[in-house]
Amino acid sequence: MLGAGLLAKNAVAAGLSVAPYIKTSLSPGSGVVTYYLTESGVIPALEQLGFEVVGYGCMTCIGNSGGIDENIASAIEQNDLVCCGVLSGNRNFEGRIHPNTRANYLASPLLVIAYAIAGTVDIDFETEPLGHKPDGTPVFLRDIWPTRNDIQKVEKKHVIPAMFKEVYSKIEKGSSNWQALNAPSGQLYPWSEASTYIKKPPFFDGMTKQLPQRESVSGARVLLFLGDSVTTDHISPAGSIGRTSPAARFLAQKGLTPKDFNSYGSRRGNDAIMARGTFANIRIVNKFMSKPGPKTVYLPTNEEMDVFDCAERYKQSKTPLIIIAGKDYGSGSSRDWAAKGPYLLGIRAVIAESFERIHRSNLVGMGIIPLQFLPNQNAETLGLNGKEIYDIQLPENFKPGQNIHVTTNTGKSFDVILRFDTEVDLVFHQNGGILNYMIRKMIQ
Repeated sequence: MLGAGLLAKNAVAAGLSVAPYIKTSLSPGSGVVTYYLTESGVIPALEQLGFEVVGYGCMTCIGNSGGIDENIASAIEQNDLVCCGVLSGNRNFEGRIHPNTRANYLASPLLVIAYAIAGTVDIDFETEPLGHKPDGTPVFLRDIWPTRNDIQKVEKKHVIPAMFKEVYSKIEKGSSNWQALNAPSGQLYPWSEASTYIKKPPFFDGMTKQLPQRESVSGARVLLFLGDSVTTDHISPAGSIGRTSPAARFLAQKGLTPKDFNSYGSRRGNDAIMARGTFANIRIVNKFMSKPGPKTVYLPTNEEMDVFDCAERYKQSKTPLIIIAGKDYGSGSSRDWAAKGPYLLGIRAVIAESFERIHRSNLVGMGIIPLQFLPNQNAETLGLNGKEIYDIQLPENFKPGQNIHVTTNTGKSFDVILRFDTEVDLVFHQNGGILNYMIRKMIQ
């Protein structure tokens, strides 16, 4: 981070700048970073290049650093442009830092500054200049790159233990706005029906002390027919709330305007928002649809609609839902809402070629059955188009990893592997998920 600040300082001194169409932001990991960047004198240069502090932690990399110019967004959408982002975060999925950035590249903080100045990722830093001085002299990246000695000299002088002690000693106090909040008292939380941020979760509605009867899945429809590498970014709501999305319509009905929609992350305490944001990623590829987007088909009538609206339609007829997917389903960041959201949509099982390890466990924890195609089999080899009606036959006493038989109304049938990998998975399933299991365990 100090290196990025020093590079910015050298760039400004050389007369370089960032074009106005380049979106820039700085979200340090903690207040200590801002402290030592300020003390070392590099903040003015960073700000001159557009890298002002917008927040801390998961800001830019989760899409919370703000929008881009409407004209730029319109040009990208109308021309179907593949625009790029360069970030020093830890995730680079499609559309994650902004819905209109399809290609995102991870780089060091110094290279983030460099690419912003260049204004393109299509550059060879060895042979092409970043820009030019006022007199026309070309400036290459090597001309402004700080040396290791430069960085260490500043670090020894300005990154000192006292900074960490001062910042972290105040961490529980929060800002003045935080301190001014009125906190409720009492053992039970006073849920507010008017709140669009925190809502009483429905996970325990109808729960009984006795274990429920876990039944086979009969007459299931496919909500989404997916391919390989569906990430938790595709499944779980994250980042900004799209203005035409089901979540946006819900908030508008509550009297909110787009500027107050905020992000899915800020509203993760409201299941009504999070359910509407599940599978709402604009880059998700559903094989039922002709182009990427958060749409699917209500199969009984072949109507195209938002995923949430379709799931609600199926709920009216008490139709169980499943997902069919390819390899590495649930890859990427581990997110509880990537399992909670599908559960709220009514999804009972996911049939995939393979699962990301933690996401498989999260599905089990929410009572969703992970099923894996047999080796060398998938939806294509089995001739499935996702429009079939599925019956998943769970035996009365099943074991981890055993084969389960699946039949369809078209006459096609096949075996899948039950991805309950441990005895603990079976216990969670019998309880309807880990949340129900923990409640029953607490009241025993």
